[in-house]
Amino acid sequence: MIGALKEVAKRHWPALRLRTILFLSLLFVAALPGVGAVFLRVYENTLVQQTEAELIAEGAVLAGAWRADWPAPLPPPSERLDPQPPRIDLNAMPLLPAQPAAVPTPLVAVAEARAAAVKLAPVVREASLTTLAATRVLDAQGIVVLGGDDFRRSYAALPEVSRALAGETTTVLRRRADYEPRYALEWLSRASSIRVHYTRPVLAGGKVIGVLMLSRSPRGLFVGVYQDRGKIALGVALIFLTLVVLAGLLSRGISRPIDALAEATDNVARGRLTVPEPPPTAAIEIRSLYLNFAAMAERIERRSRYLRDFAAAVSHELKTPIAGIKGALELIEEHPEMRETERARFLANARADADRLSHLLRRLLDLARADMAAAPEDAASDLAAAVLKVADAHRGETLAVAVDLAPLPAVAAPEELIEAVLETLVENSRQAGATAVRVTAAAEAARVRLTLRDDGPGVPAADHERIFEPFHTSRRAEGGSGLGLAIARSLLDACGGTIRSVPVPEGAAFELCLPIARWGGGPA
Repeated sequence: MIGALKEVAKRHWPALRLRTILFLSLLFVAALPGVGAVFLRVYENTLVQQTEAELIAEGAVLAGAWRADWPAPLPPPSERLDPQPPRIDLNAMPLLPAQPAAVPTPLVAVAEARAAAVKLAPVVREASLTTLAATRVLDAQGIVVLGGDDFRRSYAALPEVSRALAGETTTVLRRRADYEPRYALEWLSRASSIRVHYTRPVLAGGKVIGVLMLSRSPRGLFVGVYQDRGKIALGVALIFLTLVVLAGLLSRGISRPIDALAEATDNVARGRLTVPEPPPTAAIEIRSLYLNFAAMAERIERRSRYLRDFAAAVSHELKTPIAGIKGALELIEEHPEMRETERARFLANARADADRLSHLLRRLLDLARADMAAAPEDAASDLAAAVLKVADAHRGETLAVAVDLAPLPAVAAPEELIEAVLETLVENSRQAGATAVRVTAAAEAARVRLTLRDDGPGVPAADHERIFEPFHTSRRAEGGSGLGLAIARSLLDACGGTIRSVPVPEGAAFELCLPIARWGGGPA
């Protein structure tokens, strides 16, 4: 089911620009409070509680007036604070049926209550004209003594009146008996069809001497929105303006820099290396992306340059033996009467050129493998063991290999890679005529620095960097391919290491730096 929905979404999902997605996301977040106010009844609940608060205030005033108009002496009212905050909750409070009519009763209203009602009537009438609240005053038996057309009838059986006669203030929600929808979206407003009923006992000396019944319809949701339209419109305008400003800032900080980076990517793909500077308004991550892209573009350019130079060097190196083989074959073909010794000499030259081609191709394959090599992330090798193994293998009568190693941590490179690099360096020293090689190593911060020095003829000052270029060799006549040090550098690059030729007064010296392993290994 979920997979099918994903497929439908993939087929019909529109292609949107990043700035559009950002603006829509901000608009959605900004609209959440308004949506919550409507569907979670937050705003409407506030309107209904406002109605309850007004009924509480009116009831408190009328209760004080009722006690003041009471014809008989009453105990003084309590000085204790008794605040009554609104308690209505549209989401939790049950909605009761419309208020039933009062029922006839054989009982007679209390005489003091009737007398007090006569004095209170003008106050109730004037208050109702302003607050629009329906007001009824009951005596201590629940009989109506003031208000409405149910005079001298009883509400004692009504649940909220029963609680009021027991001394408890009550607020309930009841349906409006005369409610009829007036507009299409009125179903969204629960307050449109209800009426708030507030029942308050009038106490004197802890005894109930009367009950006030007040009720009023609250403002509906859309009535409240219409009445507060100016504030709401101003709020919406400010929110929309804020969204536009935020969308513009995000566009300058994210969208536009990404567009510029996409254009730079196209330029790099066409061979034009033009990387823009990170915009000052771009986010930190975008700036980092720019810097990483610039580094990548530089590496691509360097790699392209390397491949161009490498192709030219390979063409030159292969052209010489091929030309020699071709020339020998043409001479043999054109001079069938050639003496056997001459034929053997030309064939030997052709065979030597073929051997050189074979050697070059093997070394080129080794270089390609070294360029593509990638050391495992969890590689951890004992550098001292690899150094001692290579030293023991190459130590002999014509070459002395000395090793001086401090306690070393494990390095983040495979042991066979280290051995291949060291074998290349030691073999180069031997072929250059050195009789002694010394290897030293020590740990420095997050790297291990290894130095190999010999007593050979050394490296010319102009060649300290060139010797690592493919096909650069001073032993071409002896069959040197000039690829050994290039292979060594590529192998070290694969594990994050480096190699360089160090100028020394006598002999040659190479310095290797290898990263310390993050897993496993300790001082050797």
